[in-house]
Amino acid sequence: MVEMKRRKEERTYYRFACGILLTLVSTGLFFAVWYAFVKTHNQTGALTGYGNLGMSVLIYAFLYSFTAYRISGFKIGVTRKADTIAANVIALLITDVAEVFISMAITGQFRFFGHFVLRYAALFILQSLLIGFLTILMIDVFRRIYPPIRVVEIHGDYVNDVCLKMSGIRSKYSITDRLHYKDAGIMDAMETCDAVLINDIPSKARNRILKYCFDHNVRVYFVPKISDIIIKASDDLNLIDTPLYLCRNNDISFFERIVKRACDVFFSLLAIVLLSPVFLITALAIKIDDGGPVFYKQERVTIGNKRFMIIKFRSMIVDAEKDGKSHPAGEHDDRITRVGRVIRAIRVDELPQLFNILKGDMSIVGPRPERVEHVEKYTADIPEFTFRSKVKGGLTGYAQVYGKYNTTALDKLKLDLFYIMNYSILVDVQIILETLKILFQKESTEGFSEERAREMHDADVTKAADERETVHK
Repeated sequence: MVEMKRRKEERTYYRFACGILLTLVSTGLFFAVWYAFVKTHNQTGALTGYGNLGMSVLIYAFLYSFTAYRISGFKIGVTRKADTIAANVIALLITDVAEVFISMAITGQFRFFGHFVLRYAALFILQSLLIGFLTILMIDVFRRIYPPIRVVEIHGDYVNDVCLKMSGIRSKYSITDRLHYKDAGIMDAMETCDAVLINDIPSKARNRILKYCFDHNVRVYFVPKISDIIIKASDDLNLIDTPLYLCRNNDISFFERIVKRACDVFFSLLAIVLLSPVFLITALAIKIDDGGPVFYKQERVTIGNKRFMIIKFRSMIVDAEKDGKSHPAGEHDDRITRVGRVIRAIRVDELPQLFNILKGDMSIVGPRPERVEHVEKYTADIPEFTFRSKVKGGLTGYAQVYGKYNTTALDKLKLDLFYIMNYSILVDVQIILETLKILFQKESTEGFSEERAREMHDADVTKAADERETVHK
C-alpha cells in the first residue's frame, strides 16, 4: 500500500512538472516574439519602456496555464493523446487571440493590429507543433515509467459494460479480476490491486467495501446512483455536534439566469454573423445535392417540459421518418445524404440552432433537448428523467462533452444532473471549451442500431428500477 501511495504522488509530481514545462515553452516562444517587437518599437513612442515586456509575459503565462488546466491540457497520462494535444492547442489559440487585444491595449495603438495578428498566427503554428511534440513525448515517457493501474471489478447481479469501457483504455487501466460482491475472495483480491471498481452493487455491500478501501488506502471507482449525484452538490453544515449535509435543490439563481441569457443573446448573434459564409455554403450544398429543403424542423422538449421546434440543416433524405416513428441513425445509415455525412462529421448541421438560442427556446449550454416521444418513453420507465427539464436545453452540454451519441438515457441523465447540480458561469465556459475538443473525437458521433437502442433502453429501465428498489428498502 505504501508503494502504491508513493507511485500516486510521483505521478502527480510528474504531471505538475510537465505543466510547468509546457507553460515555460509556450511563454518562452511568446517572449521571443514580444521582445523582438519591443526592441524594434521602443524608441518610436509606441512603448515607454521594457517594463511592459515583463507584464505581457506574466499575463500570457497565466492565461495559457489557466486555460490549459481547466480543459485538462496538463493531465498527462490521464486522457488520451489526441485529447491532451487538442486541449493544449485550444489553450494556445485562446491565449494568442486574447494577446492580440492585450498587446494593443499595452501599446495603446490600434495601428499594430495587423502586425500582431500576423506575428501571433505564426507563433500559434510554431507553438502548436512544438507543444504537440512535447505532449506526445511526455505521455510516452509517463506510460513507460508508470504501468496501467491494476483494477479489480466488484459487480452485482446485473453486469453492465463499464468494466469493458475502462479496459478499453489499455494505457491507463488493466482489469485483473471481475468478482461478484458475494464471492469469498474479494478481500484477497483487493489486497493485491491498485484500485477497485464498484459496479452497481447493493448499498450495504458498497459501504463495506468503501470503508475497507479507505482503511487500506486503496483508490475506488464507482458508478454513482442518481441520489449520489444530488448529495455530491450538498454543503457542509456545522450547526450542531452532528455532521449535516444540506442539499439546497434550488434552481439557477436570478442573477445567473440574467447573465446566462445575456451571454446566449450576445454570442449567438456574434456566431451567426461570423459564420454566415458557412451557413450560405452549407445551404447551397444541400440544395444542389438533392434539391430538397435546406432546413429540418423537429419538435423537442426544453425547460419545464415546454415544446418547441428545433432547427437543423437537413442531413438525411427527405421523409427519412415518413412513418412518423423515431429511427436512430446508424453508423452507416443509408438515409444520410452525401452532404449530410460531411456536415454531421463536423457538427455544422447543428448551427441553425443558434436561432433557437436567440429566440430563447434554448441556451448555448444545457442538457440536449430530446424528442417528445423519447421524453415520454424515458419518463414512463425512468421518472427521474424529468430532472433534466429544470434548465433550458442546450446546443452543447455535459452529456455531449463527456458522453457519446449512443450513450444510454440513464447515463445522459446522470451526466446532465452533474451539470444542473453544480451549475456556474465558469462551468458553462469550461463546457464550451471542452466542446471544441470533441471535434477531434470520432466516437462522440457514433451511431447505433435500433436493436442496440432497445437493449440500452431495457438496461436503463433495469438499473433505474434497482436504484428505486434500494431506496425503498
